[in-house]
Amino acid sequence: MHHLFGVVLGQKDLSRAGDLFSLDDSEIEGCLSEALEQIKIISSSPDYQTNDNDQAVVEICITRITTAIRETESIEKHGRSLVALWESCLEHNLKPSGKDEDTPHAKIASDIMSCILQNYNRPPVMALAVPVAVKFLQRGNKELCRNMSSYLSLAAISKADLLAEHTETIVKSVLRGNSMLLRVLPSLYEKQSQPINSHLSDLVALMSHLEQPEQHHLLQLLLIVAKKKQTEVLQECIPSLISYLRDPNNNDIILNILIEISSYAPEVLANLLPVLKEIGDSVPSLIGQTAKIYGTVGLIDEERARICLIYLVNQLANMEHSFHHILLLEIKHITDTFSNILGIQSRDIYRMSNSFTAIAKLLIQQLENDTTSDSRSKSLAFHAVQMKSILSDNGQEMESGDVTGGMSFTDTCLSQENNKLPSTAGTGEPQLENTLLSHPGIKCIESENPPEPVKENCYEGSLKTTRQPVEYQDKLYFHLKENLSKVKAYVLEMGRKIPLPDECVIEDTVRSSVAKLFFSCPLKGHYCLYSKSSFVLISRQPQLWIHIMFLFQQNLFPEPLSMQHKSVQALKALWEKTQLKGTHSFEAAMVQSTFPPQKDLDHVQIHLEEVRFFDLFGYSEETRAWQCFMCNNPEKATVVNQDGQPLIEGKLKEKQVRWKFIKRWKTRYFTLAGNQLLFRKGKSKDDPDDCPIELSKVQSVKVVAKKRRDRSLPRAFEIFTDNKTYVFKAKDEKNAEEWLQCINVAVAQAKERESREATTYL
Repeated sequence: MHHLFGVVLGQKDLSRAGDLFSLDDSEIEGCLSEALEQIKIISSSPDYQTNDNDQAVVEICITRITTAIRETESIEKHGRSLVALWESCLEHNLKPSGKDEDTPHAKIASDIMSCILQNYNRPPVMALAVPVAVKFLQRGNKELCRNMSSYLSLAAISKADLLAEHTETIVKSVLRGNSMLLRVLPSLYEKQSQPINSHLSDLVALMSHLEQPEQHHLLQLLLIVAKKKQTEVLQECIPSLISYLRDPNNNDIILNILIEISSYAPEVLANLLPVLKEIGDSVPSLIGQTAKIYGTVGLIDEERARICLIYLVNQLANMEHSFHHILLLEIKHITDTFSNILGIQSRDIYRMSNSFTAIAKLLIQQLENDTTSDSRSKSLAFHAVQMKSILSDNGQEMESGDVTGGMSFTDTCLSQENNKLPSTAGTGEPQLENTLLSHPGIKCIESENPPEPVKENCYEGSLKTTRQPVEYQDKLYFHLKENLSKVKAYVLEMGRKIPLPDECVIEDTVRSSVAKLFFSCPLKGHYCLYSKSSFVLISRQPQLWIHIMFLFQQNLFPEPLSMQHKSVQALKALWEKTQLKGTHSFEAAMVQSTFPPQKDLDHVQIHLEEVRFFDLFGYSEETRAWQCFMCNNPEKATVVNQDGQPLIEGKLKEKQVRWKFIKRWKTRYFTLAGNQLLFRKGKSKDDPDDCPIELSKVQSVKVVAKKRRDRSLPRAFEIFTDNKTYVFKAKDEKNAEEWLQCINVAVAQAKERESREATTYL
């Protein structure tokens, strides 16, 4: 042993202990194990817990020893002695004597633990340390257990085998309240499933007491169990899981668990269909997952097939384009299995790939005809029409029991053919009016039982009328009559900055109403990004968008609109969905403020920028319309669609996150081509491929949140798929913008292609 260590430890000389830090690490490295043995003797003496001098000497010496071990990387050489001292602490009291006051041996254990377990990636060290570490979980010191759990989690990631034999102890520690260890269980399940299975329902019962990250780890465990087809074990947990389906932080992964279960045991979920319907209605973004569960439950028998078809067809008639592909697949799977439900009509129905609404109507008719004695099928036809209706013939809002918080305009009111409008000579903006027709504008609703044949163009009669009847000349009419030229000039300018949505649906959220807005491309060229699908924007300013749409609508007509006009009635119905008690009615708001405040319009533009709308759409001065990137740039469309021709390629840095504590960036070579974002394992394009990102699976592409961007990531962006989030960093902000636009264009193109193919192979 080094002379100074011998003096300090042999004589317990606190006055000389500080001098140990003046020695070079290499001078004392050879005697560290011997010094640890001496510390073990001192700390095991009967009076150690009351001897402040000895405690101070030991604390200083341990700090010096662990520092030298780290600096000289000699943990494997001295690991056995370090673990022996650590284990000796278990023979003494570790529970705090007072608030935030660790016992002397708990302090020793804490200092040694960090030195040992930071070497979680060294199997020889972990083989010595893990059996001792697990014993500490049962000794009642919460702070020690919490820190231990963090290190054990890293050990489980690096070498789960080392912890496998201690699974039972770890599970019991979790049940006693050490919830941080939940992150270890998914890794351990692959090695030792039985102890976890036997306590799974008890673990799920902890959900309400867990923080959100811990809930996530528990649900990840359940997803693994579901993939292992442990039906009996999971069956006890399902009722508890269902109660958390309304939690926006967890409903996605819970539905994925249920989808796994439904793939091999759909009968277990048959009674949950009403709950799943309610969840799908309240959170439309989850429709794709609920549809998959309905699809598998519908394969149990013909009775359930009919029940599930009612739900799926109803959704097909009313949901946004992004879910049509999933819904059609599930519907066809059921009707193929029970072919007598649709009979010989099925092939003709699925061939109508140009209109999902038409397919839904035919399915409704066929189901209704096939089951005239079944009241549920009757209600399908009734509800499907109800959900597509908001106005009766006398202009009153119809009741719709199945609608939850939103309305959808489904039949196009504005003709998409320019020649259907009368000449607008004298208005000053004939070109803009024509272009607005190529945008379908607001979609109005047909009533369930029209007194006369339904016209495809709801506005046809109004457009041919040169003057409205006297009874329709209300406050709105007279206000617009005075300001008509101003409105048209205003819309001409606003139309260059803000696009007109094809459709607007109002949805209720926990805090307030939101507008779900759908945008497509009017040109619908050969390589169009949005000819069959739509860009969807969620806005928390629904009344502002309703005001904007109203101005666009007025611009289409040479005469002022009144409150009796069908398009105004439709907008009024939307407004009332968003109207708070004591605020202005639609008519009062439009009369009081002809135009929205400029700052509100600026916010709309900022929002469109944030969701990358302008990557995918641009205003064409030539056609006076908002067109998609491909239709605006046909010369680029040809290059982009050449097989194997990359849209963009180059180096990006990918964030590597293996655990919470360590994050690093790794440079890779990326190529965006076809339907994939390919990346190489190395920095060169000649390196072998790694797993590609399928663009059709990408849910969104976003710049890193501003608060994070300001801190350290000004050039970073994120790609979200259904099961993973990627974070990339470009060389500069300009390069990041190029990648963002190219990826957004490629993703839109992949989804448009998928939408076009959704029914052609059915």
